Amino acid sequence: MLAPFWGALAWGICLAFLLAPLHRWLMRELKGRASLSAGIITILVPAVLAGPVVSFGVAFTNQVGDLIARLQKQPLQFDSGLLAQLEHYPILGSLAEWLRQNLTSTSVQLDGWLVSGAQMLMQSLAATGGNFVLGALGTVIHFFMMLFLLFFLLRDGRQMLGRAVRLVPMDPKRRTDLLKLIGDTTRAVVYGEMMTAFAQGTLIGIGFAIAGLPSAIVFGALAAVLALLPVGGAALVWVPAVVFLAATSQWGWAIFMLVWGMGVSVSDNLMRPLLISSQAPVSTLAVFVGVIGGISAFGMIGVIIGPVLLTVIAALMRFLEETLSQQPGNE
Repeated sequence: MLAPFWGALAWGICLAFLLAPLHRWLMRELKGRASLSAGIITILVPAVLAGPVVSFGVAFTNQVGDLIARLQKQPLQFDSGLLAQLEHYPILGSLAEWLRQNLTSTSVQLDGWLVSGAQMLMQSLAATGGNFVLGALGTVIHFFMMLFLLFFLLRDGRQMLGRAVRLVPMDPKRRTDLLKLIGDTTRAVVYGEMMTAFAQGTLIGIGFAIAGLPSAIVFGALAAVLALLPVGGAALVWVPAVVFLAATSQWGWAIFMLVWGMGVSVSDNLMRPLLISSQAPVSTLAVFVGVIGGISAFGMIGVIIGPVLLTVIAALMRFLEETLSQQPGNE
């Protein structure tokens, strides 16, 4: 029965949990009228999201079109002079000579392949970008279903949570500790993942703008989305940019983008664990494995659910180990 609502329910629970402090504050201001407070927040969620999403979507679409037009007017050029210079080096000389002899004769073909490949990539991103966003929310119908569930989860969530927790066959103190751990872990993962993705996307966009690369907003947004993945991440955006700059003989900017991109990717390994661990005792391994497995099992909501589940499982195993150690004969 719940299977068709799983995506909407998961997003609704996460949003209700994150918006619970706002709901409690607004309910106090409204003198305890929980239904009115929940209704106001439920209405504000799509209203707050609509403006930025529409503005960003328009900018994204325009820059994709500009990038395709630029690629059509400015074909990539293969620089054979660099390979001729590299032929004088003992280690790279033979390889550079082979590349120059084989690639320069087909440079027109190479340019055509690069341009057509880049155009196909941008057109694919433009065509599937909307589907990706809708897929993250579970289609428009699921989005409104999520809003419907969000109202009741905000209004009655505390009572439902209390009943569910009382059913857990565990010592009351450990139930409280487990509930606190779930809350702290969820906030930590959301805070750490979102802040890391936003920072990486912003830095990549700034790097693109400094290097004079087209469509900084498009690639900054793409880097922010890919930064949620623990493998590859923003490097899937800046590495092709380095190749593009090198292929157009902009070697200074190519080196700059290489250094800038490597700095951004290295910062990911520092920022994510630091931001998450500053909010809750979540191990880096739980975040890494949880994000990969969570996305595979639950979709984009798995970015949050995966690490939380692994942390809860680790806590339950620790509780079990403590219980067994306290039994006679297990000292």
